Amino acid sequence: MIEQFAAYPEVLAAAASSLGRGEQLADLCIQVQQIPAPTGAEAMRANWVQKQFTKLKLADVSQDAVYNVYARVPGAKSSPALLVSAHTDTVFTANTDLTVRAEPENGRLYGPGIGDNSAGVAALLALAEMLSTLPAPPVDIWLLANTGEEGLGDLRGMRAAVDRLQAKLGAAIVIEGMGLGRVVHRALGSRRYRISVHAPGGHSWSDFGTASAIHVLVQLAADLSRLRVPEAPRTTFNIGRISGGRSVNTIAQEASLELDLRSEDPQALAQLVDEVLAIVQIYQAPEWARREVQVEATVIGDRPPGGIEAGHPLVQASLAALQDVGYAGGPDLRISSTDANIPLSRGIPSVCVGVTDGGNAHRLEEWILTQPLGQGVRHLMLLTWWAAAWLGGELD
Repeated sequence: MIEQFAAYPEVLAAAASSLGRGEQLADLCIQVQQIPAPTGAEAMRANWVQKQFTKLKLADVSQDAVYNVYARVPGAKSSPALLVSAHTDTVFTANTDLTVRAEPENGRLYGPGIGDNSAGVAALLALAEMLSTLPAPPVDIWLLANTGEEGLGDLRGMRAAVDRLQAKLGAAIVIEGMGLGRVVHRALGSRRYRISVHAPGGHSWSDFGTASAIHVLVQLAADLSRLRVPEAPRTTFNIGRISGGRSVNTIAQEASLELDLRSEDPQALAQLVDEVLAIVQIYQAPEWARREVQVEATVIGDRPPGGIEAGHPLVQASLAALQDVGYAGGPDLRISSTDANIPLSRGIPSVCVGVTDGGNAHRLEEWILTQPLGQGVRHLMLLTWWAAAWLGGELD
């Protein structure tokens, strides 16, 4: 891949410079991580990112109604443009202790959200800084710090961004902090439901025998737990949360659960959805209605599937760039649920890549390795410029 950059010596120099910036990149990760950004409350982090984009004098810096932050690196052509994104939200609440702990002896940096996705946002900002020093790329490059990737955010930020930019986009690169060496090119479809039960309830002694929302819900949940799903295509289900009731001596009037359904295959996912709704319908039958029990299933998440082939030029370029930066691992092509689901589902070639190694994602003891950050950002720089040149018709 490097030989294709002969006409872009400045790009190679910028990419090479990132290798010596591990400590600086780690500090940038911490700066991002110290700003609380729970899904649905990303405004503070979005405002900070917007200031960084503005300092770099990028074009069209703006923020939309869902706190996405946009910036444009003007290219020789305005379209088809390249989108490069990293999500700003985390799974942690606003009052989470964000203290960071370093272990220099093993190169680890610990902190809630440090890898998912503070490192990704830091890499986006490092890329923006490098691009701001280079000549105009072959096509416009849109940089996006988007919201709503985690949990019930349901990819709202990426949906809004692609709605806004779709007519201009030719490809997309999504950045995750962890997972250096992985190339996600297939979007894992998922459907999420909140199943709610309402019942008369009452006092646990004097109203005994009255329908309980919790009793009904746990029966329904037990039925769900007995679902059988195929191993191939891989298909999964999970009851992630259950809530309801008022006290130990109260027959519950309300209860609900949240259910996550996933599959590699859209048809298998559709079949699983049908089986779940068939179970719900059992509890909507007249005999339950006569006991004043109401059961409702509401969609709270719908991540569309999609994908490009392993042989697609963007996938192969991702792998080639890993080799060029000296990544020692072999090809690691993945299917996953990421922000790339949205552009992939709309026919826009996309990949999701990581910028360092790490572990314990979504836990308080989440960690990253700081040493590979320079390598990860160099990979991102090479892949970004290659994609812009490919879209601009400058590569064979």
